[in-house]
Amino acid sequence: MVQAYILVQTEVGMADHVAEGVSAIEGVIRVDIVTGPYDVVVLTEAASADHLRTLVVSKVQRVPGITRTLTCSILND
Repeated sequence: MVQAYILVQTEVGMADHVAEGVSAIEGVIRVDIVTGPYDVVVLTEAASADHLRTLVVSKVQRVPGITRTLTCSILND
């Protein structure tokens, strides 16, 4: 299994909507609304790096209100 944090920037006032949309995606373990340069932090899990890429590009980034994402793969087991 591969896990990663996805740091998400949203349109102004859209953090709640984005968090709700992302939380419904299979492979998403946890979603938190945060302060700072990012608005939402998403913990994900996928079977492989390829599946993780598909999760991010085909599902997470398509949630309305997202303007930018940064994916941080977790290296420790």
